[in-house]
Amino acid sequence: MTMDRIRLGRDEYCDRMRGCWLGKNIGGTLGTPYEGQKFVHDLTYYDPIPEEPLPNDDLDFQLVWLKMLEDRGVDPTFRDFSDYWLKHLSGHWYSEYSFCTYNLKRGLRPPISGAFQNYFVDEMGSPIRSEIWACVAPGDPQLAATMAWMDSCMDHAGGEGTWGEMFWSAVESAAFVTSDPGVLIDIGLSMIPISSHISRCIREAVRCHRAGVRWDEARERIATTFGHHNACNAIPNHGFTVVGWLYGKDFGDKICKAVNCGYDTDCTGATLGSLLGIVHGAAELPSEWISPIGDAVVPVKFTVTEGLPKTVSELVNRTQVVAERFVSERSRAVEFASTTSLPSDPDSSLFANGGPRRLHGFVAQSTVVNVNDLQVIFHYGGEPVLQPNVSRVFEVSLRRRWEPAAANVAELELAVPEGWIMGEAKVGLDRYSFEVSPGRVEDSNIVRLRVRSNEVVEEVPLVILGPGAVRPIPASTSAPRA
Repeated sequence: MTMDRIRLGRDEYCDRMRGCWLGKNIGGTLGTPYEGQKFVHDLTYYDPIPEEPLPNDDLDFQLVWLKMLEDRGVDPTFRDFSDYWLKHLSGHWYSEYSFCTYNLKRGLRPPISGAFQNYFVDEMGSPIRSEIWACVAPGDPQLAATMAWMDSCMDHAGGEGTWGEMFWSAVESAAFVTSDPGVLIDIGLSMIPISSHISRCIREAVRCHRAGVRWDEARERIATTFGHHNACNAIPNHGFTVVGWLYGKDFGDKICKAVNCGYDTDCTGATLGSLLGIVHGAAELPSEWISPIGDAVVPVKFTVTEGLPKTVSELVNRTQVVAERFVSERSRAVEFASTTSLPSDPDSSLFANGGPRRLHGFVAQSTVVNVNDLQVIFHYGGEPVLQPNVSRVFEVSLRRRWEPAAANVAELELAVPEGWIMGEAKVGLDRYSFEVSPGRVEDSNIVRLRVRSNEVVEEVPLVILGPGAVRPIPASTSAPRA
């Protein structure tokens, strides 16, 4: 079925997108002084009142992705994400970020880079960077959610953080078109598994509001039922953000209620501020919230800021340029126009979720490389670690734009280190299988995947670790520095 496109007026888009980035700065600045405090607060305004925005990695990572889209184009690969992560973000050596960098430097590519040995896959590091995908794919929630999935694979593959980023990217993308909280929440939930704990927590927050439960009681129920020893765990923080959104009376009261719930307060405030900025537009945001922070972007000291926007105005202008290309080249649901107009049935477009659903079962224990127009997926069959003299079956499957492709669209060969024994490749309908029996296993081993597709031949080196390269890491601690 072909659906009419949503037509999004450029002026309206720019005002809402500016509201998004202003709201991000406002909410992050409000919540930063209270980050990690798990008790209830009583804020009604900034305390202390700032003279500029407070630094926040919630925004920094998205500035880097914008730069990536400008430089590499609007259909980035995992190689592009990895390159820009290592150049701009590798100084953020803590929690999930440290494991991404640690794994990339060991030669492990996404999504395994975001999964292996990473205790923090259920945390807030990826849900907080959802807005860039909504802003470059406004009115196309499934495209925004698909890009959020790619982003989150860097450091949250297989965890709840992925579902959080997909949820908010879809909600914020749809907010360029509709403002009803119930509809927006349902759109976001339609993009993620119903069995995810983030989905369950959000649904509980909505249930409490509809049942007339007081906001503080709703907060306590979320904290009791979904709480965690780590204040940055994504599950309760999603409930707190929704509580602030649904129970608050206006912009200020909503972000204060989210922050007053405690836990990861800079993230809950920033995410809700962004969403409300899109819903209301910059022109309608209260001046008393904008005045103390102005137009500045203040980066975290760990971010390499070369080439990144220095002000909200610059961020808005550069985001618009990328969004024009992104929508023109990637979206089948929306187009920019002089004025906004919706088709007779916009909800069918906003709820379309075929792309994100195809990613729900994607195995995190894999590496994705791009060859020609194919995504070539190397499945480790477990951890990216081989034990001496223990056989393993490696598999390779293929996709185009994340949709499964038949195995016969490419020819594959696998070469293994000297001394390893490999059986004859087995070719099924959707994948190749290679049984490998290693003898001696070094700390770092290279298998070479040779791919031929449409006369393009590429040899891809893939790292397989040995047991000597895997150090035990205590749970809830950052990756060891090399």
